[in-house]
Amino acid sequence: MNILSIQSWVTYGHVGNASAVFPMQRLGCEVWAIHTVQFSNHTGYGAWKGRVYDGTMVDELVEGLAERGVLPLCDGVISGYMGSSDIGNAILAAVDKVRSANPAATYCCDPVIGDIGRGVFVRPGIPEFMRDQAVPAADVITPNRFELEYLAGREVRRLADAKAAVTALHAVGPKVVLVTSLDTDDTPDDAIDLLASDGNGFYRVRTPRLGLDINGAGDAIAALFNLHWKRSGSAAEALDLASASIYGLLKRTAEAGSREILTVAAQDEFVTPSRRFEVVAV
Repeated sequence: MNILSIQSWVTYGHVGNASAVFPMQRLGCEVWAIHTVQFSNHTGYGAWKGRVYDGTMVDELVEGLAERGVLPLCDGVISGYMGSSDIGNAILAAVDKVRSANPAATYCCDPVIGDIGRGVFVRPGIPEFMRDQAVPAADVITPNRFELEYLAGREVRRLADAKAAVTALHAVGPKVVLVTSLDTDDTPDDAIDLLASDGNGFYRVRTPRLGLDINGAGDAIAALFNLHWKRSGSAAEALDLASASIYGLLKRTAEAGSREILTVAAQDEFVTPSRRFEVVAV
């Protein structure tokens, strides 16, 4: 399987492509990475060096792939944080080119907008771009609870609210939705939920809360969920495997007291997760 991953890149640590690419490779997937930024480290440190690339560069790299004649071999595109609508337009243009070359190719969009407690942390115009253009173009989306509320235009307090919001998003395009970091009134204080839907059913996994606030986990789980879904065709199976791998990765990171997610040190969790969790139809 060949996946075109268009995301940010950091030299130190693991976010964006630096979090998403290796797990897919470890599972035997060929990943064609295009970086939208090159930073020394993720911005959570408050200071960094590097630069943001523009949409033209993304266009040029995709055109180079087209000239090699490999786009018909591309099974899908995945994207995450978009630094500007210029980058976003280039990503959607890439999706169109890949789908033209291979109609069976899919697009997974991690609609990075913000989070509970932090609010919106992307540039002005990006939330609207995600809602109005990127999400309707996607086959798979992986919002957190905050992003789910924004995209669906409704408050999510209980599991029933989350299901209604996901149903509303299915109506605008995506076939599959994974809601990450879902904490509702129905979630125990010592747990965190993940909710997946493929239009035919809703599936929930509940894992222990680790009390870990770290960058890059969302990029990794989006990549893992999308890859497992493409291989199995099952949102429930993809949820099972992706949630187990991410829990194992985060548990190892928490135990080590690491500021950075242990993507390389805990790589066996991607192939043989040390703990699995029950997938419940809800």
